[in-house]
Amino acid sequence: MTTPASLYRNAIDLNRYGNSVARRIINAYNDIIIDAVNQLRAIDEAAAPMKAARLRAILAQLKASLSTWAGDSTEVTAIELQGLAELQSSFVAEQLAKALPAGARNMVRTVEISPQFAQAVVTTDPTQLNAVVLSDDLFKTVYGAQANVAATFNLTATQGAMITLPNGAVVEKAFRGIAVDQAERFSQVVRNGLLTGETTPSIAKRLIGSLQFGEQAKSISQLIAAGGQATAVSNNQVLSLVRTSINQVANAAAMQTYEANPDITDSYRYVATLDSRTSAICRALDGKVFMYGQGPTPPQHFGCRSTIVAVIKDSLLGPSKVAKRASADGPVPIDTTYGKWLHDQPAAVQADVLGPSKVPYFNRLASKYGPEKAIAKMVSEDGSELTLKQLQKRYGTP
Repeated sequence: MTTPASLYRNAIDLNRYGNSVARRIINAYNDIIIDAVNQLRAIDEAAAPMKAARLRAILAQLKASLSTWAGDSTEVTAIELQGLAELQSSFVAEQLAKALPAGARNMVRTVEISPQFAQAVVTTDPTQLNAVVLSDDLFKTVYGAQANVAATFNLTATQGAMITLPNGAVVEKAFRGIAVDQAERFSQVVRNGLLTGETTPSIAKRLIGSLQFGEQAKSISQLIAAGGQATAVSNNQVLSLVRTSINQVANAAAMQTYEANPDITDSYRYVATLDSRTSAICRALDGKVFMYGQGPTPPQHFGCRSTIVAVIKDSLLGPSKVAKRASADGPVPIDTTYGKWLHDQPAAVQADVLGPSKVPYFNRLASKYGPEKAIAKMVSEDGSELTLKQLQKRYGTP
């Protein structure tokens, strides 16, 4: 089962959503670094005996500010991921129903999302589950007997706690790591610069490049390009961290919805939606079908944008649909890629997916590299953004 127009538009929308969440976090981080650099510029005006004390104070304040930033970023991510889990489970259930004959669509079961699910994803080490087990008990109390009928009908805090980043860490620890590492990097650059006689303006430029306060209009790629040693690496890390977490939660919501419907589907297809040309592991898994609980799920690496799609049982589809998959303009061969489908669509459909200004660029890329590489390249370079409210408006509030 898959609807190219819906599946791939959703993948592109999630990429843009990741850009939106990441830029908020990146702007807050960059402002802290810029503030510290501006204070650093002022120490030249201080008398010699005061410079060392002022520098220690600047570095101590920076460390405290970045620690607060890490906590705030964790909370922002948890709130966004909770809303995304609810939205994505509803979207997947709707797509599952659309893939069925009209008379069978009421078979689809939906999934309840625990209010503590995303908080557990971002903060809980899988080896320490006592607190989330208590929150799940509360969830069962609130939802009553329905929550006890079948575990697969819920996405619980305990399940959220089992989700980690590809390196085994949780989001909270990753943000703390960025804060600690960058405070140390900043300190090192400043101390080494002063010891070697480098001027304060030169040190400042190395740290932040040409960044200034309040550059809210710049895209993430523009912020990274304009930044320096204290911002470019961390900005990239935040973007990768946010995109990976969004991919995890979106796929967890999809998987739980599929598994809640064993009468409809007992297997899923791994789809390397947007990075099959760049990621060896996703390229190897692309198109393979696995039974639930017996195969890999995205993300397989940081920045992964692959997804999973339920395989509808043949007995429900009927013989005419077994080798087809749905499309906005009717059934197409199962091996049709989104790039090819989009390339063959009229300009109005292309503009709806990509935005009117990007259609000529996509078609030029498709002519040069082929439609599959064109869509992958466009999405990787796409700096446009969507907020959770915009996603809810597009897909419907759960």
